[in-house]
Amino acid sequence: MTTEPDFEWIFVESAVAAPRWARLERELMARLEEAAAEFIARYTREDGTLIWRDEWPGMDGSDDPYEAFMYLALFYSLGGSEEVYESARRMWDAITWQWTQYGQIEREFDGYYDWMHHGEANLFHYFFGLGKPSSLVDRQRAENFARMYNGEDPLAPNFDRELGIIRAPQTGSRGPRHVVTEEDLGTHRGVLVDYLPPFEDMTTAPFDGGAGRADWLDDEVFAEVIELMNQRITRGDVPLNLNATGQFTHAFLYSGAEKHRQWVVKYLSAWAARAEANEGGIMPDNVGLSGRVGEYLDGKWWGGHYGWRWPHGFLTIIEPLVNAGTNAFLLTGDDSHLDAARKQLDLNFGLGRQEDGVWLVPSKHFDSGWADYRPSSPFHAIHVWARTLSDADLERVERVPRSADWAEVHVPRAPFSAKHYNVNTLAWYEYARGRNPGYPERALEANGELLDQQLARLRSDDGDPRAWETITHLKGYPDTVSLQVDGYAIHAWMEFNPVYFESLVQLMWGAPMHVPHGGLQHATVRYFDAEERRPGLPGEVAALVREIAADSVIVELVNLGVRERTVVLQAGGFGEHRFTSVEQMRDAAAGAARAVDSTWVGVRLAARAGAKLRLGMRRFVNEPSYQTPWSRREDWAPLIKGRTSGAATDTRASGEIVASAPEEAGDLA
Repeated sequence: MTTEPDFEWIFVESAVAAPRWARLERELMARLEEAAAEFIARYTREDGTLIWRDEWPGMDGSDDPYEAFMYLALFYSLGGSEEVYESARRMWDAITWQWTQYGQIEREFDGYYDWMHHGEANLFHYFFGLGKPSSLVDRQRAENFARMYNGEDPLAPNFDRELGIIRAPQTGSRGPRHVVTEEDLGTHRGVLVDYLPPFEDMTTAPFDGGAGRADWLDDEVFAEVIELMNQRITRGDVPLNLNATGQFTHAFLYSGAEKHRQWVVKYLSAWAARAEANEGGIMPDNVGLSGRVGEYLDGKWWGGHYGWRWPHGFLTIIEPLVNAGTNAFLLTGDDSHLDAARKQLDLNFGLGRQEDGVWLVPSKHFDSGWADYRPSSPFHAIHVWARTLSDADLERVERVPRSADWAEVHVPRAPFSAKHYNVNTLAWYEYARGRNPGYPERALEANGELLDQQLARLRSDDGDPRAWETITHLKGYPDTVSLQVDGYAIHAWMEFNPVYFESLVQLMWGAPMHVPHGGLQHATVRYFDAEERRPGLPGEVAALVREIAADSVIVELVNLGVRERTVVLQAGGFGEHRFTSVEQMRDAAAGAARAVDSTWVGVRLAARAGAKLRLGMRRFVNEPSYQTPWSRREDWAPLIKGRTSGAATDTRASGEIVASAPEEAGDLA
């Protein structure tokens, strides 16, 4: 039985006039509750399955329904209801079952796909860790999924332990996919018609210096794309696979197993070493099965799958580096693990050039050199700074010229811009730096505007899932052809999803929204309802992180209700920090500081009371975990140990477990 937690309590008794931001915050949370129920009712059957097609070919798609419903789980950890949590559980189970029937998922994990899409899908079960971490089902899944990438799962030989590489860009519960087929990529054909050719020497689609387009709907083009992919970019490791570190970090936060921490550190270090050894220190985008860079690309360090040439360039180099670096930093407290990301940010910025007052940096590298110059963005540098709060990382943000107003708050209007609702990172950064004081109210208003927009879309004729075989666009946006290409509506749930709340994460937890494609959701502080012993703010309580510093955080708490509420503050999203002091601030002055030495501080809020609290903090001094004040590892049920022999495996006399499944699909002779 869990021992009653022992930590300092602060009593807040002074009544305050309810700030507008606090009212907006609670109103938004109440509306999101209602919207979540309406969203589920609109798009699911009574048994929880999604109202959609009776078949779905190819390897694409299982990530998209997970993405559309994953914020139910995250919303619970902010203070959403138990009904929201149960809805999240039902949706994860229903999606997993349904896409298993379609053929994409096996053993609860995608059979094979790349780590951009695995990362997106995984966010759903990462968010469960912030809810009820004692769940045996979630902890078992985390361990099972990690085993698919550390060499322990004989049915998923994705990882070469000797070389320390993931063996393909497309991997999963069925192992590495070394040969892709027309069926695998068939659903991509209409989506990728406007992308540049993946290769510069295609006979069916001239590259034209990157200005050309490969029409995948043309059978000759599609056949050549498949042929060249299988020759050049379906074997060996790619930087995108660094997103797999999120899976191991997630498993560690449950178990504390050292092997998971070491996997993250060693795998990131291997990629960092390749960059150091490469021309100019640039991160290479492909490694062959022998461990050699450029093995299938005539020695070129560019041109791999989701690499420097195709399709997104720098984005899919830097994003997994930031995710992996922040994961390793979280697990070790050593911010040098962010150096690989920092160096690529510096190199990319240094390759830039000034045009009409805008600093442009290359997004891609072709055989002819750097190309596709675009305005430099501070987005990834902000995520690094938000973790370290160091002056050097701050400079990486501040060196980017402000060619636009960073403080402007955006409401995504066009389709395919609402996805993940991760659009106001720059405006939040300006607020965190003390330069955007009106941000809390404006961000909450914008979030409310987005909710109105999404509910209107959901309730429209376009939002009827039974019509998705015939609609070609969202009302008012005639150019959204990718919503419907031969029945391709796999992203539609995200377009009609109203459960987005970037503002709540930023303002309550004092951190930017997670990095897309698999970044864990970090926080400066988190909250627990002491009365209910669950994560999230108690009903009628609002919270705002006012100021973040390297050694402190200022949090404002307001009780809008007519009875006392009890809140527990946690230092860090995963308890990685430690509070050193707490003091109530009265206007510009502070009260007497009380010394503390704890991961948690309790606050009793009298009816209608509120206060600003300055909390001293030592950062990254605790081992991170999903544990809560009332849910500790030592009290959790042990993981289930499965059979080590049977139909799926062959136990040799030596004790080695070898997969007896059919020969790995896709191995080249």
